[in-house]
Amino acid sequence: MDKTLLIMAAGMGSRYGGDKQVDGMGPHGEILLEYSIYDALAAGFTKVVFIIKRNFEQRIREMVGDALAKRVKVVYVFQEFDTLPAWYNHPAERIKPFGTVHAVLCAKDEIHEPFAVINADDYYGRDPYKLIGDHLEGLATERQACMVGYYLKNTVSENGHVTRGVCATDAQGKLVSVTETYKIAPFADGTIRDTHLDENGIVLDPNSLVSMNLFGFTPWIFDIAQKRFEAFLASLKADELKAEYVLPVLIDQLMKEENLTVDVLSTDATWFGVTYQQDKPFVQAQLANMHAAGLYPDTLF
Repeated sequence: MDKTLLIMAAGMGSRYGGDKQVDGMGPHGEILLEYSIYDALAAGFTKVVFIIKRNFEQRIREMVGDALAKRVKVVYVFQEFDTLPAWYNHPAERIKPFGTVHAVLCAKDEIHEPFAVINADDYYGRDPYKLIGDHLEGLATERQACMVGYYLKNTVSENGHVTRGVCATDAQGKLVSVTETYKIAPFADGTIRDTHLDENGIVLDPNSLVSMNLFGFTPWIFDIAQKRFEAFLASLKADELKAEYVLPVLIDQLMKEENLTVDVLSTDATWFGVTYQQDKPFVQAQLANMHAAGLYPDTLF
């Protein structure tokens, strides 16, 4: 069964202060998405689609794309303002992309098989690709999806706040709700808190499952996401220059209004990412240890 890995790599990295998607993290200059691709191919994925800015294409080709294309099909799509609906005139002052739903929609003409979505700047671990890859094979063509859920305590940063989709599930392991929660941070007393309304924060369960944008979909998602995204654009006010429409919000809406069911695949796998520059040394050390332990070869591709 053909399965596609869709990599979202067109973000601005504003908190990181640069293009973290192409910043070398591994001991030989590997970028994080190379590890995701390596693990996904080992799990049976057969195509890779990069969602990037146009000015990234040559760099991605040189760093990984051209070598990868010798093994599997590789496609490049671009998340730019000219891929917005023709009727929408985006404000000239707007710099920020319109979010992960728009990113996924940029690939709608290139994907006709089940696919997994990931962030380019996250390391998800090896087992989750096997989990989601196997689960994709059992999805129907409509109103079914899946996601890998990580424990909140394993996804926070000591260097600043993060945004996570906090999940609730039922006894059958189905997703009930996903709440996009901003400014989550660890505190000195060992608690993890939601501080977006109050600097003292609301204490969160460290064992809560959260979405890290590792979702599995069938192509059914594209048409309904397009309609929802266009409704989001139509609702924007002229001065809303940073509003985004993100996958956890879309998923929550589709569960409540379109009878979408989402199977949650929980994992103890190691996750880490680079939200801030200060995260980089930890990530580099983790990857160096994995290479030293023989989990990854000196040359990934």
